[in-house]
Amino acid sequence: MGFLEDHLIPLVDEGLGNSAYLVDLGDGRALAVDASRDLRALHTAAERRGLTVAYAADTHLHADFLSGAVQLGHDHGASILASAAGGRAFNHQGLADGDEVDLGGLTMRALATPGHTDEHLSFLLLDGRAELGVFTGGSLIVNSAARTDLLGPERTEELARAQYRSLRRLTELPDGTAVWPTHGAGSFCSAPPGTERTSSIGAQKQANPLLAAPDEDTFVSQLIASLGTYPAYFDRLGEVNRRGPGVVTSTPLLTELSAEQVRLLGADGGHVVDVRPAADYAAGHIPGSLSIPLRGQFATWLGWLLPDTAPLVFVTADGQDLSEIVWQAYKIGYERLAGRLAGGMDAWTAAGHRPATTEFVTADRTDHRPYVDVRQESEFAAGHVPGAVNIELGGLAHVAAEAPEGAIVACGHGERAMTAASLLERAGHSDVAVLDGGPVDFASAHGEKLVQGAEGARP
Repeated sequence: MGFLEDHLIPLVDEGLGNSAYLVDLGDGRALAVDASRDLRALHTAAERRGLTVAYAADTHLHADFLSGAVQLGHDHGASILASAAGGRAFNHQGLADGDEVDLGGLTMRALATPGHTDEHLSFLLLDGRAELGVFTGGSLIVNSAARTDLLGPERTEELARAQYRSLRRLTELPDGTAVWPTHGAGSFCSAPPGTERTSSIGAQKQANPLLAAPDEDTFVSQLIASLGTYPAYFDRLGEVNRRGPGVVTSTPLLTELSAEQVRLLGADGGHVVDVRPAADYAAGHIPGSLSIPLRGQFATWLGWLLPDTAPLVFVTADGQDLSEIVWQAYKIGYERLAGRLAGGMDAWTAAGHRPATTEFVTADRTDHRPYVDVRQESEFAAGHVPGAVNIELGGLAHVAAEAPEGAIVACGHGERAMTAASLLERAGHSDVAVLDGGPVDFASAHGEKLVQGAEGARP
């Protein structure tokens, strides 16, 4: 634990469910592993310790965020370490299985662990001959393994078999070796999502159900059966990371736009994204706008529901952190940020535009309306309202016309449901209501018990 406490700094992105790591090498230099393009937390941690990032290592071509390695090369002069098999189109030190990098006292050894991606490496950190820990990226994660379907359904089983061999290889490390994954709780790259973020080889041998599979075929079946849907933007970020994200030379700002400019942008193919809390959106919003409340999961739903090719304009509430909007968008490659509505909804109504409203109701006021649950199928199966129809939020826009009229739309708390309601309103539904709460609140108010299973879920 001494090394963990003194030298390893986990940097957790709760929204994407990922961890980056900053390793203090003890001489004013640091190693960064799987850093995202949003480097605010990493820069703060480095500055606090007076560190310069000398090495930026990526375990794989990330699908869920843009790598910060190129930016660290620009900002700190960091040497970029990554798989030679990844075909990266920028200056880096390509590593193959067994290659070692002298970090100045510590050594980092590359271990080929394909499965999540073809070129995936794990990085074993050594102090002399002692194994301190292994950065497992999207290979072995806590009580699970990362998904193997990101390169297309025709590759899923092949990569799952590679993942089996990779995990078996990692379990040959000493039991005391720390396991430092990138993907963890809340990550759509996990299969299924785990709960803890770090572990050890010995603990995973005891607790990881995939490692308990008696043979390769069983492992493959279990892993593939656990795969749920994932955000649409995952399909394009791997290639952007291969080419290398653009360097950001200054903090991007949101331009102040008038109500008329916002109206014209929306009419000309842009998207109006309302980042205010769900209750604020319900009370009054720009017709046709998309509600994505600003929170940790903002980037996930922005990237899942909107293209990266159209300009975006934001409606904000007083006191919201504008830099959070910008960096969450930038870390998934959304850079066409036209600005924000100056003066918020007050400016919209002052300009003579009528706002739209959405009914936002508590569980005791839902009457006998159809109940549409927009959570992930795994959440729905774990416990849902009797008779509920499950349409995952990520796929709702494609089947909005088929959603029942006059529905109560619900999720776990209300944020995703308000996003769903805004999608349905854009598709022409005018009688949508959103549950302020979740299935437990509804069941309690109606004297019902939640039911389990996937019946009612759309394919």
